[in-house]
Parts: sequence; C-alpha cells; structure tokens
Amino acid sequence: MVARPPVRVTVEPMRVEDIPAVHEIERASFTAPWPSYAFRQELEGNRLARYLVARDGERIVGYAGLWQMVDEAHVTTFAVAPEYRQQGVGQHMLLELLRIAETVGASVATLEVRVSNMPARRLYEKYGFRPVGVRPRYYTDNNEDALIMTTAELRSRDMRVRLQRLAADLRARTGDPASDAADGGDEMLIGGVDAAGGPAWADDDRMAGGGA
Repeated sequence: MVARPPVRVTVEPMRVEDIPAVHEIERASFTAPWPSYAFRQELEGNRLARYLVARDGERIVGYAGLWQMVDEAHVTTFAVAPEYRQQGVGQHMLLELLRIAETVGASVATLEVRVSNMPARRLYEKYGFRPVGVRPRYYTDNNEDALIMTTAELRSRDMRVRLQRLAADLRARTGDPASDAADGGDEMLIGGVDAAGGPAWADDDRMAGGGA
C-alpha cells in the first residue's frame, strides 16, 4: 500500500457517546473484538484507564487507551479505521498517549503486539519502543506469540529529543506550522522543552489496527 499524506485530526478523551463509532473500528480491526460494553466499563469504572479518540472533523477515525500500572503505562488498545491508516492518525494518538503516560507519573510505556504485525511494530519502534521479551501463544485465535515492547525512561533526554523531532515532523507533514496540541505539538509531548520535571480482555490482537 502506498502511504497517503497525513490528515489533520484532533485527539481528545473518549466519551461514552463515542462508543458506537469506536466499536465499529474495533470490529473492523481485530479478529477477537472487545464487546461494546467493555469500553463503557473502562470509561465508567476503571480509574486507572485513559482512552482517546482521533477525529477527522466530526468523524472518529481512531482510538487508543492505556492503563496506569504503578510506574508503568501499559497501552491496552490502539486502532485506526482501515481507510485512515498510513495517514498519521496513529502517530497523533501515540504522541498523546506518551504525554499522558508522563502526566500520570509513569516511568516507561509498554505494550504487546503480534510478532507478525510488522506495520505496528515499525510504528512503535519509531516512537521509542523496543522489544524486551515474548509472551508465547498469547493470542487465542491462532496461538501467535506476542512481542513485549517498552520505551526508555520517558523523561530521558533521548526520548525527549526523539518525540520533539517526531512531533515537529508530523506538524510539517500535516501542513500546520503552529505548535497545535491537537496535532502533536511540543506542548503535548513528553519531550517538550517546557515539560515538568494486565488489562481486561487483553488476550486478543490489541495492536492489529495501529496503522501509522
């Protein structure tokens, strides 16, 4: 597939009324999708959860979430609508997830991804995730292994420089010269120069829809 130019999106907290659109993307992205009530339970009953949606105008085109687990932020789900993949939507959401991870006090961010899912792996590697282990036969649909990936310290200089550079590049590609928080501006990002100082339903393909 030829990558298309990124679209301009806004990234904001997921609301209960967003669930039908989120679930439509969920069903298009995963072989074992979460039921819609799972998202409602996460939003209304899990104080450790943070979920986001990406919007192109009024349309929801992606969503992502994480759990705060002591000093670790664990990415629980990440998906982009099929027709919006390879357009920068996933990158906008990943920048915001990492900003949130630092905000809630996490030292690192972690996730699992199918070993065979190279597009998602390349996206996560671009944003500082590195393989640290394998969960054998993690995915129940085909017993595929999951690759465990984690970042360096979120406040380390390397991560700050990496994310500041990636955010600037993403802004340039979307044609937005301003430091727009909704488009991954420096103020949203854990590496900004002004920065201060196992989930439920996890054994399915949470990272399959993570197109960049």
